[in-house]
Amino acid sequence: MQPSLPPTTMSLHRCSRLGTRLFTTSSSARTSSVHRGTAFEERSLGLLQEHLSMSLRRVGGKSDGGIDLMGWWWLPPNDTNSATKTIPASRRRLRVLAQCKAEKKKMGPNFVREMEGVLHRYISLSAHTPTTLPSFSSNQFPLVALLISESAFTKSTILRAQSSPVPFFLLHLPPVSPDEQGWIGAAVWNPALAGTRGLLGGEMEARWERSLTGDGRPGLWWRNQKLRSWTPDSSTEIEHWDLGTEDDFIEDFARDAL
Repeated sequence: MQPSLPPTTMSLHRCSRLGTRLFTTSSSARTSSVHRGTAFEERSLGLLQEHLSMSLRRVGGKSDGGIDLMGWWWLPPNDTNSATKTIPASRRRLRVLAQCKAEKKKMGPNFVREMEGVLHRYISLSAHTPTTLPSFSSNQFPLVALLISESAFTKSTILRAQSSPVPFFLLHLPPVSPDEQGWIGAAVWNPALAGTRGLLGGEMEARWERSLTGDGRPGLWWRNQKLRSWTPDSSTEIEHWDLGTEDDFIEDFARDAL
């Protein structure tokens, strides 16, 4: 018969095993959360490009300054003759800063306030950026705050965004099966973005479109015409497109946020 361990030894042994188990569970939970967040960002990127004319890229990480996705929104120019009914071939671009939230709880208004702070810091830093970086000028390329959530937005969140002077686009992408990645739950934007005095000049609408099978999703319409989703085929088609410069700017932006 093997000698029994002293009570104190047994107690320490049990605590050690329990601590290991707790640490492993906590570590696995963090890994699962990171994986879920990354997968949601990738899903958002694909959907935005395929359906909403946005070419964004992931910039998330410990030093992202509160930005998960960053890039451009390609839309018809707002100075087109109002009598023109044909969608112009050329597109203008708006700078998009986005946060992706794969949360289980409904999104509260604090996330809107957080995104407002992100844009104000971005504009402040852009104002001190050398003129050799014209693509970061908020005057040349107006800014849009995009908040993407896997959970629904609360009523107070929508009201907070509607009253914000920041151009806001709220996008709800509920959890779906792998074969339903294009599903959009809801799309809401505020007057600062879509109003007659907003960035889009009242020319754009987000309409709920339904197919013959009953499925539906929001679609973009320009002057009562369906707007085909379009992004440049390659980075060479984008003037001033320099990913290395963007990375440097994001690092400066993150340090300024600390």
